[in-house]
Amino acid sequence: MTESFYNKNAEQLAELYLSKTFEQVHQSWLHYLTPVLNKKDARILDLGAGAGRDSKYMAEQGASNNISITAIEPALTLAHLGKQQTQGLNVRWLQDSLPDLNAVTKQEVSFDLILLSAVWMHIPDSQRSRSLRKLANLLKPGGKLVISLRHGPSGDERNMFDVCSDRLLQRSKKFGLLPLLVSENHKDVLEREAVSWQTVVLQLPDDGSGAFPFIRHVALNDGKSATHKLALMRVLLRIADGHPGAVIRREDSRVILPVGLVALYWAHQYKDLIDKHELFQSPNKNINMGFMKADGWHQLTHLQASDYRIGNLFTGDNAKAMFKMLSASVSNIKNMPCKYITFPNSEKSVFEVDSKVVRARDSLFLDLSTLNEWGEFSLPEHLWIAFSRYACWIEPVLISEWVKTMASYQGNQQYQAPEQQHTLFNALNWLEAKRNTTEVRNRFESLKQQQGAQHNCVWTDKSLQKQYAIDHCMPFSRWPNNDLWNLLPSDVKANGQKSDRLPTETKMKNAKQRITDWWQDAWLNESPVLLADPLNKLNQQRFFAEANIALPGLSANNHSVDDLFEALMHQRGRLKEMQQLREW
Repeated sequence: MTESFYNKNAEQLAELYLSKTFEQVHQSWLHYLTPVLNKKDARILDLGAGAGRDSKYMAEQGASNNISITAIEPALTLAHLGKQQTQGLNVRWLQDSLPDLNAVTKQEVSFDLILLSAVWMHIPDSQRSRSLRKLANLLKPGGKLVISLRHGPSGDERNMFDVCSDRLLQRSKKFGLLPLLVSENHKDVLEREAVSWQTVVLQLPDDGSGAFPFIRHVALNDGKSATHKLALMRVLLRIADGHPGAVIRREDSRVILPVGLVALYWAHQYKDLIDKHELFQSPNKNINMGFMKADGWHQLTHLQASDYRIGNLFTGDNAKAMFKMLSASVSNIKNMPCKYITFPNSEKSVFEVDSKVVRARDSLFLDLSTLNEWGEFSLPEHLWIAFSRYACWIEPVLISEWVKTMASYQGNQQYQAPEQQHTLFNALNWLEAKRNTTEVRNRFESLKQQQGAQHNCVWTDKSLQKQYAIDHCMPFSRWPNNDLWNLLPSDVKANGQKSDRLPTETKMKNAKQRITDWWQDAWLNESPVLLADPLNKLNQQRFFAEANIALPGLSANNHSVDDLFEALMHQRGRLKEMQQLREW
């Protein structure tokens, strides 16, 4: 009913909203907005953006600092008018609504400020706690949530529910939100006599979740009869940091992942520790672990850890053994670490596995759809957020404790002396992360020979007839990723200048056409000559398999390069925010 009202009366409402300025409507909390607008690359979420008045003002005021606005307006007709108002500004409109906010959450980004102007009275009381949790999870540490409360009757057919600042503050405490401002009631700027307004400003002071004490407890204090718990925590950390697109959905304050992906990374990190370095992972005299079965793990000793990656194809006996190995790993994860990692002073498991039986086949392509077959793995949303935001601080703690734990086992006694433990640290390297451009360089040369095609530098548009480099678009030294989509032909000089810096948003936008042209020509071209080669078909599958899991906001079956580029822009922003990378 409410959304229908806004669509039916969009023109009149837009005219009414735009008749008042941002300053007139939001005077009570303007002093909290100024620091955000003065912050370089800040992000603002405008929920209930209406005709775009507020988004337009904030984008204009923050233009010199590259402030980005995400605008949400459920009423499509009103949103269309809002888009017209903000055309040419750094405002992105998404179709979404509380309490789910699925589209926003899927972007895997957080915000310096979230504005709910004239929204709270439309949310039923039964949905307000869930909405607050969602909003708190979308805030950066130190981020502010601004909620305007409308007091008074609807006056038309819109559904409006009573609001109360005290009740809002009570609820907000549960999610670690602290009050900065609770304004006095003030008159309606549209001069409706029965209506008054109040503004509440809340702040998230830190990670707001208690995630760090829990992670520290599991890593340092929790009992460990084997390295299972540390292994699971590191797997989840790696997925959160490197594969934000792996999230299937969120529900009931939990994040749902394909358990097959957790099992793949589980096998990846144990592969060389056991098969290559022969390091014991438990106090037992037998180096074998519960997931190392004769028909699975032990049939794959000829493979490397780097073979256990998204986009790889296994056939014949290798495929059957991989199916068996992943199934055994899922079972081991479910019955060992997931069973014994519990909430403090509770027997309730923190991590949950809903597994399925998967029959082995003679072909296995590792992508999200396939890894979904084994079922689902869920973890608390606040832990996922902490893993995503603070991976570079958490991982060294996990590795250090893993080394200490391995050194304590009788089977690894030769490494008990501190001066010998560098071997254990080296063995825990995530070996897949080696800078490697050979495959893409070969592709570049092959295209020149087959088609006589010329590709210019994606950054400078200079000809690459003689010398060229293959550049990691997202800098490898700070986010190790050799996926096909991340490797781009570049001028040697430009590549040297860029080094380990992050391309600015402007550079990325200016290079979009050249980047997407390269993706199309190198990996997605459907010419009969290329499609006749099975390797080219596999590369096309692999290209999207890698991108859809590595980049935020993409579906498992995405095949759009435009959507891929948009997700790449989001990932650029995430890396800038989380790692404070230098820009180029």
